Amino acid sequence: MPAIALLPDLLISQIAAGEVVERPASVLKELLENSLDAGAGAIQVHLEEGGVKTIRVTDDGCGIAREQLALALTRHATSKIGSLDDLEHVATLGFRGEALASVAAVARLALTSRERGAAHAWKLRGEPGVAPEPAALMAGTVVEMRNLYFNTPARRKFLKAEATEFAHCADAVRRLALARPDVAFALNHNGRSLFQLAPADRARRIADLLGEEFVAACRPLAAASGPLSLEGFAVDPTRAGNARDNQYFFVNGRFVRDKVIGHALREAYRDVLHGARQPAVCLFLNIDPALVDVNVHPAKTEVRFRDSRAVHQFVFHAIQRTLAAPVQAADFPGYGPPPAARTPVAVDAENRPIFATAPAPPWQASLGVAEPAAAAYLAFARAAQAGAPAADMPATATGIPPASADDRDGPPLGYALAQLHGIYILAQNARGLIVVDMHAAHERILYEKLKSAFDAQTVATQALLIPAVFAADPLDVAAVEEHGEALAALGFAIAPLGPGQLGVRAIPAVLQAGDPVALARALLGELREHGISELAAARRNELLATMACHGAVRARRQLTLPEMNALLRQMEETERAGQCNHGRPTWTELSLDQLDRLFLRGR
Repeated sequence: MPAIALLPDLLISQIAAGEVVERPASVLKELLENSLDAGAGAIQVHLEEGGVKTIRVTDDGCGIAREQLALALTRHATSKIGSLDDLEHVATLGFRGEALASVAAVARLALTSRERGAAHAWKLRGEPGVAPEPAALMAGTVVEMRNLYFNTPARRKFLKAEATEFAHCADAVRRLALARPDVAFALNHNGRSLFQLAPADRARRIADLLGEEFVAACRPLAAASGPLSLEGFAVDPTRAGNARDNQYFFVNGRFVRDKVIGHALREAYRDVLHGARQPAVCLFLNIDPALVDVNVHPAKTEVRFRDSRAVHQFVFHAIQRTLAAPVQAADFPGYGPPPAARTPVAVDAENRPIFATAPAPPWQASLGVAEPAAAAYLAFARAAQAGAPAADMPATATGIPPASADDRDGPPLGYALAQLHGIYILAQNARGLIVVDMHAAHERILYEKLKSAFDAQTVATQALLIPAVFAADPLDVAAVEEHGEALAALGFAIAPLGPGQLGVRAIPAVLQAGDPVALARALLGELREHGISELAAARRNELLATMACHGAVRARRQLTLPEMNALLRQMEETERAGQCNHGRPTWTELSLDQLDRLFLRGR
């Protein structure tokens, strides 16, 4: 066995560089973090050949004194921590003291810096035995790296094409620029300017880097609890895409890839995403530094929380509450009537326009809604809000509801106009046209009611006057006999009526408009496949979603105007009403401006 010997310092640094310097983007990230820790207010990045040939980072930070330049290039030398207590409460992005030494071991490095108040700048090359020399620099620090892996050609072979390496570098700049909107950033590649970002608020910086479309597709989020706070943007489920590229998580300003936060995100969106779509988010979690360990990985993109369960629950509930918010007028920026001189909303008996400034509400003035019809509608709406399903309400009122559809204080989803092909409800609000998928909307309403009732263990049942009898195989009959109590807890009364027959005697009251046989078959199918214990826990929501789907009003069912309006009002009060149980959108809006563009009005 060869004798044990100490490794040379250069080889030690090159081994460390294998952990810290994975590619040019790794170098750039470390240099940018040093600039931010130095208090920089403006940072310029210049790259050549994807960062392989040149990376130059210029900042206006506090600078480094001449006598400390050599220490800055020494392994395990840092000004950011001095004790274990400092490490446990570290608030800076960098703290290991390895970055510059590791880079100098695998590339040609030059460090130029001018400390605030110094007569001039000093420059030090990352070569053994070289002394600092005077240099010209207004203020701050310039770190220049050239020819990455020039002395380790084997490592250089693992680098990708220039475009790929540059994309990783640009992403590193983008992440830190998102974390620090108060700092100006400029990125230049091969002599071409990619972007210049002035200091801005967080929303403006996110829009600059991720696009106005990203912000428009997202909902703002803000939550706080004890030592935890979370803010940022989470995409509206109906506008989610299929890629995970736009998922940015920051913990105390540090970009991380964390399994705890990632799982909380997926769970929060589980109930509202369609198919394989992925949520896009830009979230900033702030936590007491003592409660998170950032010293987990050399690249510092992983963290460990002292109480990961508490963090998971906080992030999960914060995102879920944001997504669950019912439709409100606040969801419609600038909600209010169109200018009175622009668009008529109705006509009178002589075909003259009646605008929002008319003394009487235009629906009543133009269509003559009778007071009995209005009273019937109001009674209907109150009954619907109390929990009665829209599809079963009496259709005694056939007039338009007694409120102006363009009233500034009107409901966000407006008032129903008509039904299209027995599938869609057309409604008018102050902004334009609302189109609602009535089955999808009713499905979500029933689903949320079922979840609330199940959580409160108050699932009301509706007995059937005549039991719904259907043929069943012996396994279904056995399942009913074995799990009768569990089925009753779900609001079902199902009993064997013979060797191959089952009878449904009661169903959940909220699903009384559904087909009892279809509901029972769906329930028994889930029961046989997964068992009652799993249905009561992990797959409970999937089961309730299936029940709601079978109980919702079906396509081609003709609804009266009061029924349509009652459905709209329930949507406005229901959590997650923007998506059905399968993640499909339940409604969309076509503004007057969009309609004008379709018909080339004003052109």
